[in-house]
Amino acid sequence: MAFWRTQQGAGISLIMLATLAFAVLDTVTKHVVTLVPVLMLLWFRYVFQAVLTLVLRFPVQQRSLFSTPNPRFQTLRGVLLLITSGCSFFGLRYLPVGEFTAMVMLSPLVATAMAAWVLKDHVSHRRWLLMTCGLVGVLLVVRPGGQVFGWALLFPVLLVTSYGWFQVLTSRLSSEENPYTTHFYTGLVGAVVMSPIVIFSWNTAALLSYWPWFVLVGFLGTFGHLMLIRAYARASAPVLTPYLYSQIAFATLAGWMVFQHVPDALAWLGIAVIAASGVGNAVLSAHEVAKQRRPATAA
Repeated sequence: MAFWRTQQGAGISLIMLATLAFAVLDTVTKHVVTLVPVLMLLWFRYVFQAVLTLVLRFPVQQRSLFSTPNPRFQTLRGVLLLITSGCSFFGLRYLPVGEFTAMVMLSPLVATAMAAWVLKDHVSHRRWLLMTCGLVGVLLVVRPGGQVFGWALLFPVLLVTSYGWFQVLTSRLSSEENPYTTHFYTGLVGAVVMSPIVIFSWNTAALLSYWPWFVLVGFLGTFGHLMLIRAYARASAPVLTPYLYSQIAFATLAGWMVFQHVPDALAWLGIAVIAASGVGNAVLSAHEVAKQRRPATAA
């Protein structure tokens, strides 16, 4: 019990809460998009995040909540997450929650490859091998003749790409920005971009009839990202990343409980390969960080 009172233990607890929130969000979204316009739900999700973050953080940060040295990067980051959410909302309309989540979990590996290209980060042969294994796992999930093969696979492919760039940019901004300021601008950018678009699919009757679902989607998205922020404030990425893959288990369980969907044998194998490659990537990161710290400790 003493471990869970440490900073690392608290970080792990928070990251598990975040993955549970995201898994429930995806499951709820898959149901709600059959009831209300997707663009309207997407708009509300970001308005809710911007307003709630403003209400909770402005009394603490005052005007510093709006202060950012990187307005262009904040805007780009917000647009990238909006694209990610849009692909998620539309993709979940056609794809099972568990398999969709497993494919999305390839994002950290893709972000590693993008960081090697854009930020010139060194990527070892072992890490490239892990990325290859992750791709093999995806191919097992989306193989021709499988349960999820079809045109809707374009959504998770675009999602993984946009979210990979999002993670690279987040890494770039993390040392320069207050995380709550970034969280606020993410919601604000999404709300501003979606406001003129949502007019074309606005449905007041749907909002009045299903407003609890709108609020639940907005809350789960905002809560999940806040838990991520608080988790990474307490523990390092190499410690926390392996626990992100618990979202696959939560999502698969939710998909079975709500939609009675169970992946087939090869899909289970693919999901396991994706999760193993992701955890391996995190373990390798932890090993590299420990190796870098040793000379300083010895000195």
